[in-house]
Amino acid sequence: MSMIINKQEIKEWIITILTAIVLVIIIRAFILDSRVVPTPSMVPTIQCGDRLFVEKVTHRFKGLQRGDVIVFVPPEQSRLEDDLIKRLIGLPGDTVEIKAGKVYVNNQALEEPYLAEPIQYEYSLVKVPEGKLFVLGDNRNRSYDSHEWGFADLDSVKGKALFTYWPFNRLKYWK
Repeated sequence: MSMIINKQEIKEWIITILTAIVLVIIIRAFILDSRVVPTPSMVPTIQCGDRLFVEKVTHRFKGLQRGDVIVFVPPEQSRLEDDLIKRLIGLPGDTVEIKAGKVYVNNQALEEPYLAEPIQYEYSLVKVPEGKLFVLGDNRNRSYDSHEWGFADLDSVKGKALFTYWPFNRLKYWK
């Protein structure tokens, strides 16, 4: 039995493949991206090597909330090049202070059940400027973050963690 492929079938396959490629490019550019976490700065919440999806849309319409896990372009003063993933602690206008092993936002201690250990440093009271964010890794004592290099730019946020998909035993939906 010989298989005859006509020009119409070839044309349909090419259109299907090109459509799929264009859709993947659009989805990755504007809606959903995949990331591999390269450092232990978010342990125990996210382990080094975890793979997660980052959604890029809702924060543009609904804004960001304290506690969101975000991906953003590092500020120039950090001297880092690769995107970072950290927990959003302070929004524009908030005051942030770290003392006695706790983070205080607007003079209220944050409940942070996701931390593995108490914070072992102090950070003097600061007000988060307009257009800026204060971010910390969940592995507070081993994270290079706002307590070291200052504020992140609000408009540098690329998205919010949506779903950890690898390894399978660490599957997690991020709300």
